[in-house]
Amino acid sequence: MNDTQAKYPQLRFKGFADPWEQCKLGDVAKITMGQSPNSKNYTDNPKDHILVQGNADMKDGQVHPRIWTTEITKIADKGDLILSVRAPVGDIGKTSYDVVIGRGVAAIKGNEFIFQLLKRMKTVGYWTKYSTGSTFESINSLEINNAVINLPKEHEQNKVGKILSYMDHAITLHEEKKRQLERLKSALLQKMFADKSGYPVVRFEGFSDEWEERKLGDAVSISSGVTGDATLQDGEYRLTRIESISQGTLNVARLGFTNKKPDQKYLLNLGDILYSNINSLSHIGKVALVDTTGIYHGINLLRFQMRNDVDSEFLFQRLNTTPMKNWAVSHANPAVSQASINQTELSKQPISLPTITEQQKIGSFFKQLDDTIALHQRKLDLLKEQKKGFLQKMFV
Repeated sequence: MNDTQAKYPQLRFKGFADPWEQCKLGDVAKITMGQSPNSKNYTDNPKDHILVQGNADMKDGQVHPRIWTTEITKIADKGDLILSVRAPVGDIGKTSYDVVIGRGVAAIKGNEFIFQLLKRMKTVGYWTKYSTGSTFESINSLEINNAVINLPKEHEQNKVGKILSYMDHAITLHEEKKRQLERLKSALLQKMFADKSGYPVVRFEGFSDEWEERKLGDAVSISSGVTGDATLQDGEYRLTRIESISQGTLNVARLGFTNKKPDQKYLLNLGDILYSNINSLSHIGKVALVDTTGIYHGINLLRFQMRNDVDSEFLFQRLNTTPMKNWAVSHANPAVSQASINQTELSKQPISLPTITEQQKIGSFFKQLDDTIALHQRKLDLLKEQKKGFLQKMFV
């Protein structure tokens, strides 16, 4: 690509044909390097000046007040861009406040186009060349001011900045909605299952009976998986592994494989639950609901098969509650080479169950909530991928 071609983006709005002009960031935007106040002047009083020291003071591209100071060193005005100049170098955000800036950041007076351009520079690793090999990853004033950028005319800058800002807003909305749903689910998981009294705090209308306490081994049939080679990257038969459990689902991309056909009794059924009773403490108690056919039960995961009066979706959600997860960790034996839960002890674990009708009602409710959360995640993934593509093609 020659210099003339390099000054035209791959994707641009109709009506724009002029080449972009190469310049230095410091020639088009005022840059103020931060200077940290004396730590003795730090406070937790919101009436003092907000202090921004680095990435820890920003969330989702915005300054979130965390520390305050009575000493003013260098400042950034409301609306300024905040660039992280120390690890992680290149992270960029905005401030909706007048703030004091510490030596971990720089303030840049730039428009939405410059903001999006700096995001792209971070994504493509522009700043890496300045910090590679350094003992402490950082960039200085000269490197920021001399950063080479390409700019279109102001009108085109505004158009590009506007559409990318719109996408950021849509991403933020979906992220917040997803967080709200996750918080709602977390709260309801604690309230819609019976406590020691035998009754849940929150209940669907029409149900009032006390829940029956049983042993887990009486509610499900618990079995171990087939032993054998599941380390192949490809093979005729798919086997579950510890790594197969991902965020409550059976991740088929992380299955093991074998060319030796396991016994048919190890073939998983839809609605079976896989339970991690061995591995590190961070994996103990993880569960997945089987929603894919043609997979065999491998080692290091226990298989729960429901009795006739137990709903698999209900039990899956029950196992995801905080008390059950805490029980799993507290009963794991870390003294062995891998932390583990004794299967016999697990089968004795008490569990409260309502009627099958109420189980199905609760299971269906949480399934719908999970599906809605997953929908927002898919939309998020799509929007982020689209934004990534725009950042690649709408800039020189």
